[in-house]
Amino acid sequence: MLHAKKSINSLSRRNFFKHSAAVVASLSAHHFLEGNSAVGASLESGSGSSKLSPKKYPIGLELYSVRGELGRDLPKTIQAVAKMGYEVVEFYAPYSGWSLPYAKEVRAQLDDLGLRCYSTHNHYDSFTPGDSMAKAIELNQILGARQVILSSAPGGTKGVDGWKRLGDQLTIAVEHLKPHGLSAGFHNHQTEWAPLEGGQRIMDVLAASTPHEFILQLDVGTCMEAGADPIAWVKAHPGRIKSVHLKEWAPGKGSDEKGYRVLFGEGITPWKELIATLESVGGVEYYLLEQEGSRYSEFETAQRCLDAWKSFRKGA
Repeated sequence: MLHAKKSINSLSRRNFFKHSAAVVASLSAHHFLEGNSAVGASLESGSGSSKLSPKKYPIGLELYSVRGELGRDLPKTIQAVAKMGYEVVEFYAPYSGWSLPYAKEVRAQLDDLGLRCYSTHNHYDSFTPGDSMAKAIELNQILGARQVILSSAPGGTKGVDGWKRLGDQLTIAVEHLKPHGLSAGFHNHQTEWAPLEGGQRIMDVLAASTPHEFILQLDVGTCMEAGADPIAWVKAHPGRIKSVHLKEWAPGKGSDEKGYRVLFGEGITPWKELIATLESVGGVEYYLLEQEGSRYSEFETAQRCLDAWKSFRKGA
């Protein structure tokens, strides 16, 4: 039985638990997307009107969407997510505080439920060679993950030179993670679509400062909120958008149930064209629904978004 409350009590994207873990030998992870040999296959070349193939792309949940439930009881939350029909989960920042034995318990539960964890969100210290990176490597290998994603830039990252320096550091991380079967990536927010001096957007500088294998995990909602064109972004960076947060957005205030509080399909995102572009050009391997809150409970929100996604796929 997992003792979740010992390991997870208060969840936050930017706050991590601070406790040590016994060192154990690194574990060999299952082959990425094991049992889904067709996953990641692109659509036949052609226009964005190509027929989508939903069976090729597993659908997952970024667990920040159910952060309250996760904080109360991790095992029951994962069980509920699996029962809804999700195939994949993405753990975020607090997972880095787990001990290695606890991570093994979580992995065992995932396996029992038929869930996979292909990526995790991480603080910047997981991308700097040293003890934090070493632990991140071990945790991700235990979980079977293949993408180690930077959830947000370190404080003080400013200007073109600052973002280029971050790109240089992330390039070093790519080389350190590669021998362990792991890829590095970055998750965008609304602010990273802002222009810097000279007119370049932050995301453009970061993409240009990292190698092609560096993953540009697309958060669709924040891209839409910033007024950026997600379809143009994917086309400009073929093969680099290997995972996507299917966050919806609509103009308006959260107090009016707009903004990020709309469910998948209730906003203004051109999903049909975007998904076709992701699968024909972007190199997407799986999708993750994410919700920051809605008019429903966390579990009902996750279920309704998944139902909407499945309906969308059937009609695409």
